[in-house]
Amino acid sequence: MGALVGLVLGVGLLLIWRSGPRAPESGSSERPGWTARRRDLLRQAGIDGVGPNQLLATQVLAGLIALVVVLALTRTVSVAVCFGVFGLFVPVLVVRRLRSRRQVALRELWPEAVDNLASAVRAGMSLPEGLGALAVRGPAELRPQFARFAAGYRATGRFGDCLDALKDDLADPVGDRVCETMRVAREVGGSDLGTVLRTLSELLRADARTRSELETRQGWVVNAARLAVAAPWAVLLLLGTQSQTLRAYDSPGGTLLLAIGAAVCVVAYRIMLHIGRLPEERRVLTGPSGARG
Repeated sequence: MGALVGLVLGVGLLLIWRSGPRAPESGSSERPGWTARRRDLLRQAGIDGVGPNQLLATQVLAGLIALVVVLALTRTVSVAVCFGVFGLFVPVLVVRRLRSRRQVALRELWPEAVDNLASAVRAGMSLPEGLGALAVRGPAELRPQFARFAAGYRATGRFGDCLDALKDDLADPVGDRVCETMRVAREVGGSDLGTVLRTLSELLRADARTRSELETRQGWVVNAARLAVAAPWAVLLLLGTQSQTLRAYDSPGGTLLLAIGAAVCVVAYRIMLHIGRLPEERRVLTGPSGARG
């Protein structure tokens, strides 16, 4: 019987591990550092003027505020420490939420931008001129980035370098694909540029539609995971009116119980998200420019 239970447990853990998306193979095993990942996260969220150190300081401040507020409400150190740790991760969760919203919004805007670029090319503009024209005719959310591209191209005349700067400025996986398509079209040339742009627009629309449907169906999994994690801690905070009950958590046994509960919540939350998570769009086409600060 014990061997059967162990076998079932092993198969279950294997299925959970295999349920997540597999990372794409790459020729280099080198991963960006903590600072580079934080900087890229902030740029993808559209937050300008904030660096990794400022984000870390905000995390520490949020954790301290949560610690002080809960300690004042409950007079229980162990419970306050738990909520202080939770508060430490709130700014990162907010930034990731902003990044997801921005990526969804940009995914809907890129087909319109490519259509405008195709119209400019059909009107006789060159590819750099058409990209610069998106600063006036393109979607409002993308105009500042293309305006900076146009200014850089007028100043240097280097299409490749300005395209790299545009990719860094956009910090968007779909934007990377569009920029690399423009690079190939510029280098190869030919009379089929209009066809390439129309095909790209159709592919972007189909991809956005498919991903939107999948994210809608996946939303209940994420919401259920968040509710399951938040519910017991909300109940614990509501017990703050009963000081005698909460003081029991300041004992060694109570502190150990809170630590085990927090660990179980974190592990269960991560497993549920791992099972229901869609493959994340990665910026796989960032060249040397991706390492710039």
